Amino acid sequence: MAAPLYTTASGLLFHAGKILILTVGLPARGKTHISRALERYLRWMGVKTQVVSLGDYRRKTLGGAQKLPPDYFTLGEKSPETLALRKMVSEGCEQLIWDFFHAGGQVVIYDANNGTRANRQALAEKFDKEGIHVIILESVCDNKEIIETNIRNVKISSPDYRGWNPDKAVEDYYGRIRLREQAYETVEETTWPFIRIINVGEKIMVNNIRGYLKSRIVFFLMNIHNRFRMIYFARSGQSLIEHSYKADSDLSPAGWEYAERLKEFVIERRARSLEQRGFNPSDRRLVIWTSTRSRAHHTAWPFLSSSQISPIPPTISLAPDAGSAPTTTRIAHGPSLTVKVIEKPQMSEINPGVWDGLTPDQARKFYPEEWARFVKDPYAFRAPRAESYHDLSVRLEPILIELEREKEDLLIIGHSSVIRCLLSYLIGLPASEIPAIEIARGDLLEVVPTSYGVHSQAFHFWDGPGRRGEEFESGGSGKDETNFYENYAEDTKGKKRLNTLEGGIVSQSNS
Repeated sequence: MAAPLYTTASGLLFHAGKILILTVGLPARGKTHISRALERYLRWMGVKTQVVSLGDYRRKTLGGAQKLPPDYFTLGEKSPETLALRKMVSEGCEQLIWDFFHAGGQVVIYDANNGTRANRQALAEKFDKEGIHVIILESVCDNKEIIETNIRNVKISSPDYRGWNPDKAVEDYYGRIRLREQAYETVEETTWPFIRIINVGEKIMVNNIRGYLKSRIVFFLMNIHNRFRMIYFARSGQSLIEHSYKADSDLSPAGWEYAERLKEFVIERRARSLEQRGFNPSDRRLVIWTSTRSRAHHTAWPFLSSSQISPIPPTISLAPDAGSAPTTTRIAHGPSLTVKVIEKPQMSEINPGVWDGLTPDQARKFYPEEWARFVKDPYAFRAPRAESYHDLSVRLEPILIELEREKEDLLIIGHSSVIRCLLSYLIGLPASEIPAIEIARGDLLEVVPTSYGVHSQAFHFWDGPGRRGEEFESGGSGKDETNFYENYAEDTKGKKRLNTLEGGIVSQSNS
């Protein structure tokens, strides 16, 4: 579970009741991607949510497709053994749903085909009788490119096709789809509220959706897609005045060197990752987000300096629910790289309030009561005139929606506190662990969202001054204990950190 933004004493968001979302759709239509993305967002909001996947449960209990009876996926009459197996899987999934609701869960997303009207009607009536709100979520896709990409990138990598030739696996899966098409009935009934998503976000249709939580679900689904993209995170370079939140100081000489090295490494690493996946890096634009603080957006300048720059006047950010904020956008066109840099005010670092510039010892001495509360709960505690990590997470909510909506490769050059929150959302860390994530300057985090989780890697590229908060004045020796609120993870026991290696995959996380 990631950062809970809104919670109530009952544990149910705004007394919205319990909700069962039944996915409907033919295979390879993005149901799993949609389900996992929605689960991640609702958990981050503080809603106890779980995806129950019929396919995952079947593979877990029965094994891959090779271990199933030959008539398991075919239409028509089936053997008694096959009928018993299918009934066992279906009832097992239903029991998982009931178990989650009885344990205090609020939303279950049942990831299955549910392709016949009679089947989903019977299932919906069963839960409706027990006071569970039912929503039908249909994913329709007529884009052949999306379907084949989904099959190749997701389906043939499942245990069902372990050891298969990729082309034969694709052919076999298309056979499954053709069989399902013969019995599939699109959602036309209006008995239950329903949401229809066409081509994974290209268009959305809504019927009889009411209430805050259900509306938030629709709002989120309007902003998702399943286009492949890379997401990178890197801290901004060292500034002349590292210890002051109020001083919007420029980069130090070492900070400028760091910015140049970051550009070189990102271009090199991104090209290698894309080529390994069969993409041409020169055909894809890199979007860079920074805050409006000097050290952040100046760290992005090297990406623009070697190319022809086309300045775009400040525009209004499409930030939902948090008020619009002006953003500055610049686009650079180079022979092998097109870059778009956007400054976002919401991405400023956490405000330390009265602790600005203090060392941990000074904060403990001058504010002993506040310090004790801070150590007990670094996520929720708010120092005088400061922000808590909870406050920061609320401030970053529109950024998360833009993160889901962004279809191009993205580099976020930010402050460690901001990166902690965004990263925790993507990989699903508990809120209590957010302040303890160490984001070392000189590490590039590469995150790739997939249908079944989020794959993350960390690469080390910089050992110069400012690597881990060293004193600028001392030439790189010792810790910079000032501005500890921004860098607190470096002093937190039990910290979570992505291990780093030069150019190798070192970490994978599933949300």
